[in-house]
Amino acid sequence: MKKSGGERVDEEGIIPESKRLRVEEESSPSPSPSSLAFENPLHKLANYEDDDEEEIYRKGRVMNGYKDAEVSLDSQHNNDRVVEKDNDDDSDSDDEPQLSHAQGRRNRMFEIRRDCPYLDTVNRQVLDFDFEKFCSVSLSNLNVYACLVCGKYYQGRGKKSHAYTHSLEAGHHVYINLQTEKVYCLPDGYEINDPSLDDIRHVLNPRFTKEQVGQLEKNKQWSRALDGSDYLPGMVGLNNIKETDFVNVTIQSLMRVTPLRNFFLIPENYQHSRSTLVHRFGELTRKIWHARNFKGQVSPHEFLQAVMKASKKRFRIGVQSDPVEFITWLLNTLHTDLKTSKKGNSIIYQCFQGELEVVREIPAKAIPEKKENGDGNRNIISESERMPFLMLGLDLPPPPLFKDVMEKNIIPQVPLFNTLKKFDGESITEVVRPHIARMRYRVTRLPQYLILHMRRFTKNNFFVEKNPTLVNFPVKNLELKDYIPLPSPKENERLRTKYDLIANIVHDGKPSEGSYRAFVQRKSEELWYEMQDLHVSETLPQMVALSEAYVQIYEQHQ
Repeated sequence: MKKSGGERVDEEGIIPESKRLRVEEESSPSPSPSSLAFENPLHKLANYEDDDEEEIYRKGRVMNGYKDAEVSLDSQHNNDRVVEKDNDDDSDSDDEPQLSHAQGRRNRMFEIRRDCPYLDTVNRQVLDFDFEKFCSVSLSNLNVYACLVCGKYYQGRGKKSHAYTHSLEAGHHVYINLQTEKVYCLPDGYEINDPSLDDIRHVLNPRFTKEQVGQLEKNKQWSRALDGSDYLPGMVGLNNIKETDFVNVTIQSLMRVTPLRNFFLIPENYQHSRSTLVHRFGELTRKIWHARNFKGQVSPHEFLQAVMKASKKRFRIGVQSDPVEFITWLLNTLHTDLKTSKKGNSIIYQCFQGELEVVREIPAKAIPEKKENGDGNRNIISESERMPFLMLGLDLPPPPLFKDVMEKNIIPQVPLFNTLKKFDGESITEVVRPHIARMRYRVTRLPQYLILHMRRFTKNNFFVEKNPTLVNFPVKNLELKDYIPLPSPKENERLRTKYDLIANIVHDGKPSEGSYRAFVQRKSEELWYEMQDLHVSETLPQMVALSEAYVQIYEQHQ
């Protein structure tokens, strides 16, 4: 068998040792066109080692005990066919003997072709890249390929691999590596470099330019999915895997925070982070805002798996949780994973962090060590400190205990401004943990995005009780300085105290059986949408104000 340049190779494509060095010297190692055009941000994650092996060896790294083999392109400069050295890719098979470092890996030749007779068998209707990238046979996440004919995932492409076997048994020949995004024809083994496959790469790994990100707020166009459904980028429904509506409403609300969304749409912004949660959140953000999806909804399955792992199953599929607890955990975890130093800032703190002045008045008898130290003469111990916050909790007045003359419980209503008095620096809030104390709060710095939490649920040893009090709040132009004292601005600085509502999470039903939905604003048209899992519908701003608000996000006027 002869190579085009005249070099002899054996049946397996092995270059004789006497020729190998000269072939490598004459060749210039360079990635294929497809790998240059598309870079998967999850490619560098330490805990996601399913890189296509020729990529690892090209970089001169050692993996699984095998020493690298340099990639060499054929010396010919033919655009239609390029001969490239590849690893055998049979490492997925358990029965293959291990090789020593001295022996190295066997190398075989494969070519890159622009034409493939099987491209018309690709079925985009069955492709779904929202789920975990695990082989459907071995359940391994290493070196996984998706069959572009039936949509199933298989490991490897060597002669002993599951993808190779599937290609022979089912007659399905086109496969894409789910990490490197390279497309191959099996069992022939050549790489397919065809621009018609770019839409599949875009769905597998959506990507945005900075110019596209800047135009998102102005975009009013609907997109049409492959299944014929119309959807608005950024307003797509999320699958409720099982009792995961608390995650869906949180994600839909955070997607309205423009700086946060823009940050996660560009993977280069967080490529330094090795956190799977960060990259899965970014991947989900890009899928929600992608205008070329194959379907009009997105499944947050991979993100939920990352949440379960990062939270040590505190939040998991099949168990209902509280959006307040989840959003608090999520923002703090993302901040920790994104900051580059112990005192480092992050996009999370830039958007949501404010500052409170907290004054505690503690009875001396409530602190035993104070009495032991002879401080018993002081009846009240006062402590003052400033602390950051990401969310403000508002207390609701207790509901009435008795029914009215119509034998119905009156649902009370309270203005939002009454609940905000808690932060005027004078109103007293009594707490019992860690000590009995009287607390006074005052806001000393406002965040760009203000998250408010209505304390609707109270827990005791027997059950959870829900407070049905309605909170009357403005959808636009919430002016805080009229209701709580704020610090005077610095020189040449303007104090921004006016806010607009951009997201409102609502709880419906009983505490143990209820569900969550979200009202969110589409800025490009200033319209409001109600979102509950896959259900997305336009609604009136008046309907937003009539709901049992639970979590709200306000945007500061700039």
